[in-house]
Amino acid sequence: MGPVRIDTMDAMDSTSTRRRATRAKLYEAAVTLIAEQGFSATTVDEIAERAGVAKGTVYYNFKSKTELFEELLRFGVGLLTASLQTAADETAERGGSKVEALDAMIRAGLVFIDRYPAFTQLFVAELWRTNRAWQETLLVVRQQAVAVVETVLAEAVEEGELSTEIDIPLTAAALVGMVLVAALDWQSFQPERSLDEVHAALSRLLHGRVSGR
Repeated sequence: MGPVRIDTMDAMDSTSTRRRATRAKLYEAAVTLIAEQGFSATTVDEIAERAGVAKGTVYYNFKSKTELFEELLRFGVGLLTASLQTAADETAERGGSKVEALDAMIRAGLVFIDRYPAFTQLFVAELWRTNRAWQETLLVVRQQAVAVVETVLAEAVEEGELSTEIDIPLTAAALVGMVLVAALDWQSFQPERSLDEVHAALSRLLHGRVSGR
């Protein structure tokens, strides 16, 4: 029997998959600990222990705790942005309107927050802090999520579904903010409500059906 040959690309894919899995564990450990006790009070040792890896593994993947947190922000908001974009794309594929796409994006945001409550709480808290090393990163990833909503709003205006008088950047930020804050309020103070109930309430706001007329 000849020597066993391992395809280089397969080996690279395997290594990449393992690294992604390790990073996912570190992200989960970091977000849980930081949400519980704050960034400054959380140590690399604690993150490694919670993730079930050696301390050196943390530094192999990230140069510092700050870099880990920055990448955590990119990763988490990246997932949120992707879920919003998917909701918009799927609505378009089935021939739905742009307002229906916005409604689907609201639901997608709620689903994301329901799945990742600790990350969402952390993200919202960091939005209002200043002088953080990752402030620029935070602004960039926030804009990525808001930009998806801006695009759909702009298309809705162009196609006559919404008034040309709306302020697209501010409205997009307001919609994202509405979902984030309403979802956190739901989970913290009204956990007996279902996701469908919360979505229905926000949907009525989107469609302007709260005046009683």
